[in-house]
Amino acid sequence: MEETDENRQTRHARKNDMLKMYYNVDGQNQSSVSDGHLDIDSNNFKPEDYLRKLKQEKNLEQLMDTEHDMARQIRTLDSEMQTLVYENYNKFISATDTIRTMKRDFHKMEDEMEKLTANVSSVAKLSSEINSTMHDNRQKILKLSGVHSLLKKLQFLFELPSRLQRCLDMKSYSAAVTYYTKTRSVLSRYQHMESFSGIQRDCTEIMNQVIEKLKDTFHNKNSTPQQLAQCVGLLLRLGEPPASLCDDYLQHTKRKLLEDLEELESYLSCNFLTSPSITRSSTKTTIVAEDSKSIGNTNEETDEHTDDIVEQENTRLLIDVLEFIDRGSNGFLSNLSLTIAAYENLFVNQTKNIPETLFQEIAESSSMSEIQEDMSRVASDKLTVFVNEQLKHYFTLVEKRLDFEKESSDNALLVRALDRFYRRLQATRNLLPSVDVMTPSCNIVIKSAKSRCEHYNTALRQYFSDCLTDARHIIAASKTSGGKSTSFNMLDLLNTTASSILNQIKSVLADVQLFTARDINFSSNPFFNKEFPAKWVREEIIVNFIHDFCKVMEGFCSPNKSPGGKSPSPPPALLLLLSRLCKDFELSTVAYVLTLTDEQFAISERDKVTSAADLTSQVGLIAQRILECYVKQCGQSVSKMLRTSVETRDWARSVEPRQVRAVMRRVVEEITQIDVEVGSLYEEGLRKARSSDSSKRTFQHPTSTSRQRDRGHWGNYAQSSNMDNSLMSNIQKLFSERVDVFGPVEFSKMSVLTSVVKIALKTLLECVRLRTFGKFGLQQLQVDCHYLQMYLWRFVSDENIVHCMLDEVISSGIHRCIDPMRMEQSVIEVICERG
Repeated sequence: MEETDENRQTRHARKNDMLKMYYNVDGQNQSSVSDGHLDIDSNNFKPEDYLRKLKQEKNLEQLMDTEHDMARQIRTLDSEMQTLVYENYNKFISATDTIRTMKRDFHKMEDEMEKLTANVSSVAKLSSEINSTMHDNRQKILKLSGVHSLLKKLQFLFELPSRLQRCLDMKSYSAAVTYYTKTRSVLSRYQHMESFSGIQRDCTEIMNQVIEKLKDTFHNKNSTPQQLAQCVGLLLRLGEPPASLCDDYLQHTKRKLLEDLEELESYLSCNFLTSPSITRSSTKTTIVAEDSKSIGNTNEETDEHTDDIVEQENTRLLIDVLEFIDRGSNGFLSNLSLTIAAYENLFVNQTKNIPETLFQEIAESSSMSEIQEDMSRVASDKLTVFVNEQLKHYFTLVEKRLDFEKESSDNALLVRALDRFYRRLQATRNLLPSVDVMTPSCNIVIKSAKSRCEHYNTALRQYFSDCLTDARHIIAASKTSGGKSTSFNMLDLLNTTASSILNQIKSVLADVQLFTARDINFSSNPFFNKEFPAKWVREEIIVNFIHDFCKVMEGFCSPNKSPGGKSPSPPPALLLLLSRLCKDFELSTVAYVLTLTDEQFAISERDKVTSAADLTSQVGLIAQRILECYVKQCGQSVSKMLRTSVETRDWARSVEPRQVRAVMRRVVEEITQIDVEVGSLYEEGLRKARSSDSSKRTFQHPTSTSRQRDRGHWGNYAQSSNMDNSLMSNIQKLFSERVDVFGPVEFSKMSVLTSVVKIALKTLLECVRLRTFGKFGLQQLQVDCHYLQMYLWRFVSDENIVHCMLDEVISSGIHRCIDPMRMEQSVIEVICERG
């Protein structure tokens, strides 16, 4: 029993080795990879260790997943094994049938081969008998055959004049030339014999007539290209000078090419006279006017007749650029290619058909091969000059037609036309490599692409200008006749304007990207992709647009002087909108657009001329200037109200104050409106910690006891007769915090409002310094300043700014007061609360 098991294992190992040998499995590598006892695919696999490891490392859910996975693998292996067995079974059956069929066919083949061997032996026997029988008469037969051949040639020579005459009468010039060229060398060799000289003379006279007929056909303008090719080939075989034939052939084909060019030029002139903006109605009106003068038809008949004429005129005149290129390719270039191919076959490649006697007449000292090469070179040079001349005219027409597409809206049509133009010229170059066709065609493609980039740059500038105009109209329309603003969302307008500009840039990039599509043939050539993406798309369109964007924005900061004076300044709301737009461009839009351009056109770092950092820095500076200009305008607007209110009032004769002046309420309303306006576009910004009384609606006037103790206010010293108020005011300024009125403005609501408030209060201070106050004038100033303190502190980043500047205003008013007597703080608060 043990021996039986060993035999079974040995047999199983032998089968495994055979399978490994059959499937080219490296047993050494396999064993080295799967020798672990935990590898389920290894021969040393131990299930107990494997299960123990699974139980230790995995939980119940993972064990169940492993069990499902192993069950699925077992089912898959069973299915694959069954499929393999079925496939091998079918192959074994098919191989058995094939072997059986081959055995049956081999038996038949052996019988056939035996029959063939017998037949070959019989043929060999008969051949040897014939050779032995005909051996004596073979030499006589060969001699008689040579004599018979010679007699037939002599008979052909004697009958040659009559044959040539019949061919001439039947206009079978090709046969006549064939007969003559076959016998020309023989007649020339034996022309010293009288009989052969007469035959040669008669043949020459007849062939001269054939030459005249061929030349008449050659110079006939109605001759087809096939007839011309046949005439040229026959004349060359008859020994006509190739140079004159080249010139005559080129002049003949030039007529047809000129007709094609004139047709293209007529389409060109029609497109020039008929611009794409001409509508059907305008054309119809013109034709109706002309027809009405000449024919007295009714209105209905005139309209029907006019419609037909307009349709015919539109069909004839309005030819797009793709159709123009197609007509040029299918007409002129096709005929030019046929001319090149026919010319090379006739004059360049067939110089070997020129008789040797002609070469001997040209140069006896030169070999025939050298003369053939010289004549081929002369013919090629003539063709090159001719083709260059015709292509130059064609390129001029194409450039003129492409100039009409500078402002076309269909960029895809132009790209397809350029691609077809370039592809067709590549085919022409393959026919005649000596002609530099690609350089001018490449220049035309580059010129057209540059023109489109310049057009898109102009279109972007115009679109941006239109967006600004629309935004300005919307802002202007939001103002009512009374000067108050209607419902108007600055953020929506900003998003609309920014998205419109960005979408337009994306649309332009998508249009220009058609030039670099994979199916466009010229886009992959170095002459185009070396400069077009980086220099013309990135720099000419995108970078130049950003520069133009900055120039336009900078113009809002300093409007140009007009002949009649200064042009009107832009509304402050527009400046605020533009400052935020520039800031968004600096933060994201510029970098996004440049990155998008680089990705779409595969522009590398070494091809970039202008960096994104330079552009964002430029846009950031413009944004800062526009925001400062906005602050300046808003500050001037508020300052104008304050200055007018101070300068137009007689402060020395003022009555006792009973309320807050209306201008102060207007100032607070104006600043509140600015706060809402700026808050819609900018974040709140940083604010210093507020004092404990900042949240109160009424802000304690600096003359209160607490404020006097905290800040050493001038009020304590004003009541003392022992100290000079001016001296104490100057001492107070030494310890007070300096307020920088025209400091830098940050991109936040707090910073903008703080700057506006500082300008307004500085204006109020300077105006107060120029006035003289009475008792009630000083009290009115106290009421106004307290009212401003009640509201303005919430708009600034540091409330001490408002306190300090208003303190200076009151101090300046006291210094310029004739009878400085302050109003009680409680009375001031009551008036401000009531006002």
